[in-house]
Amino acid sequence: MKICIYGAGAIGGLIGGLLARKGEAEVSLIARGPHLAAIQKNGLTIKGPDETFTLDNITATDDPAELGPQDYVIIALKAHSVAGIVDKVQPLLGPETAVVAAQNGVPWWYFYGIEGETKNRRVKAVDPDGKIWDGIGPERAIGCVIYQAAEVTEPGVITHMAGDRFPVGEPTGERTERVKALSKLLIGAGLKAPVRTDIRSDIWVKLWGNLSFNPISALTGATLDLITGNPETRAVARKMMLEAQAIGESLGVNYPIDVDARIEGAAGVGPHKTSMLVDLESGRPMEIDALVTALQEMGAITGHETPTIDTVVSLLRQKARLLGCY
Repeated sequence: MKICIYGAGAIGGLIGGLLARKGEAEVSLIARGPHLAAIQKNGLTIKGPDETFTLDNITATDDPAELGPQDYVIIALKAHSVAGIVDKVQPLLGPETAVVAAQNGVPWWYFYGIEGETKNRRVKAVDPDGKIWDGIGPERAIGCVIYQAAEVTEPGVITHMAGDRFPVGEPTGERTERVKALSKLLIGAGLKAPVRTDIRSDIWVKLWGNLSFNPISALTGATLDLITGNPETRAVARKMMLEAQAIGESLGVNYPIDVDARIEGAAGVGPHKTSMLVDLESGRPMEIDALVTALQEMGAITGHETPTIDTVVSLLRQKARLLGCY
């Protein structure tokens, strides 16, 4: 079994490192810059909550053509970067290669594998020119939800702070052999990676928090405990989440918890900076389109107004443009 991690940063490097340590698959990494150079020279080091290990001989390169076709390609780039690597990923794609879309937010394949008026509709916010859909193909896609908190603390070193859930699922809801085999590999590597028959609902539960807490944190600089603990910002987040819930339910999404329980779950995380706030502080592009713009698009598709989301994302885009992060 051959698995390539395209984008071996914090999350991709962590997943790749765990899989490689288990040794049940031939794992390779696509990385770049000082991080790649450090991996090639010193191996990949994972510093986990309970242990630290180094993989001395893991294959790492910046040229996918060196690796050839894979059984699985896990693309662990930010959503706005995926379209830019569609041409580069082609050497990794054989006739049966599955592609795991390991991004936050609404995935580019979202409307593939469902029936009704939205069947095979493209999500322009995350795939504006259809390049990903046409270049990778939705039939290759396997969905997942990322719950790991990790960062590249120095080149070649990834610190895993928390999180071991990584549910996976086919867009069609089927329990195919390829998704079951992937689940088995991930579970063997130490992750909680069940096969979900409704991966979209799992995606929405995480998106529920990301679409609200991330923009508010980027606008205010506040951590999760402050956003949820302040009545004013908590109320804004709640309104955004309820607007999104109405859209999701109209698309058949099942929410296993209510909005207040979801907010309390975020409050329990404590003084945590969201990924959007970290990106803003680092001067990197933020995942505005996958986390929020896609919701506006889905609201238009389903006939649901999103006044709170619209206001917050307008302010966020303006701030991002001023800082060169959009």
